[in-house]
Amino acid sequence: MPGVGPTVARTLIAELPELGSLDRRQIAALAGLAPYTRQSGKWRGKSFIGGGRAAGRAALIMAGLVAIRHIPHLKAFSNRLVAAGKPKIVALVATMRKLLTILNAVIRDQKPWGSA
Repeated sequence: MPGVGPTVARTLIAELPELGSLDRRQIAALAGLAPYTRQSGKWRGKSFIGGGRAAGRAALIMAGLVAIRHIPHLKAFSNRLVAAGKPKIVALVATMRKLLTILNAVIRDQKPWGSA
C-alpha cells in the first residue's frame, strides 16, 4: 500500500498487535486517533485526539502524508475536508484514521490491498 513501507509496517505490527482483530472505532482509539469532544453543558470546546499508543500514531503521520499524495480517494477525502474549512492537520489526522481503518480491514480479511 502506498505510504506503508517496511518501517511503518513493522512499527504498526509491534505497537498494535491487535490490528485486524478489533473494529474500526476500537483500533482508532487504541492508536490514539479517535476524536474526543470537550464540552460541558452549553459550553462547546474543540475535539482532540489523545491517549493510545504514541509510537503507532507517530508512524502513521508519514504514512498519511504519503497516502494523501499517492492514493486518489484519500487525496480527495483530504482535499474535501480542507475545502470545507478544516485545518490541514485535522485533515491529516482524519486521513491517518481512514488509513488505519483500511489497514485493519486488509489484515482482518487476509487480502492484499487493492484487490477489492
